[in-house]
Amino acid sequence: MTDAIRGFWVASATPLAADGSVDSAKLAAHAKQLFGKGVDGVVLFGTTGEGTSFNVSERIATIEAVLKAGIAPERIGIGGGFPAISDSIALSRTALGLGLRHVLLLPPYFDRSVAPEGIEDAFVAIIDGVADDRLRAYLYHIPQMSGVAIPTAVAASLRKRYGKVIAGLKDSSGDFKQFQAFRAAAPELAITVGNEADIDRAIAAGGAGTICGMANVVPELVKGMVEGKAVEARMQAAIEIVLKTPSFTATLKAILAAQTGDAAWLRVRPPLRASSDGSAFKRKLDELTAPAIA
Repeated sequence: MTDAIRGFWVASATPLAADGSVDSAKLAAHAKQLFGKGVDGVVLFGTTGEGTSFNVSERIATIEAVLKAGIAPERIGIGGGFPAISDSIALSRTALGLGLRHVLLLPPYFDRSVAPEGIEDAFVAIIDGVADDRLRAYLYHIPQMSGVAIPTAVAASLRKRYGKVIAGLKDSSGDFKQFQAFRAAAPELAITVGNEADIDRAIAAGGAGTICGMANVVPELVKGMVEGKAVEARMQAAIEIVLKTPSFTATLKAILAAQTGDAAWLRVRPPLRASSDGSAFKRKLDELTAPAIA
């Protein structure tokens, strides 16, 4: 097993059954299809996977189902961030017992006035509560969504305190200067980026790779970025198609529905609303991915 997430990982969308539960068979099939396109691993229940809408029991049941479907545990990461620290501990412990190691941890969100010391205290409480050296935790920095940023000094302090248990950090801020600040403060961390347009320069600057959402629908373009091919303009254009919509997640699901011919991909959990524009977005993405990626 690896000590950190590196390379090309996908923040997977979460397919839903008619009753709103996770369609684990479809999720496993989606992961296998991505693996066939050069993806190294999938992270379940991150932001793109509507993670904050699923409780501990639902996430555990999904892990168990995708493992039974033949997805190797070393190729699975799990979103483990909750407002309640006890939930993060419970999910992490159970995931480790099932053979997973990679857990992405948001700082507890909602209270946006907490001091950096409080953010560090929260991560310390989780790591000490799990109390298992098998854990490979990733600090999840996405302040535009969570409302709580992870200070660079906190990332550095946690790595110094826990070593390889704090394996990495996912920077989804979309601010390359922030990525550089994390690299400078904690160079031992395996730092992945969520912004696909930054992948190639982040890797060149010592980054570990990417965990990103666009790979659900344009894995070829993302793989080209990982490999340093000249596709940045196409990647940026693809990102803008999706970001200009009301919901990144709902739009990705609509595109997946159009790509697969399976309308079930349109289903989202409240408060998201389904998008009906997938076919139009698919055509635009097809235009960007049709030229050979050399």
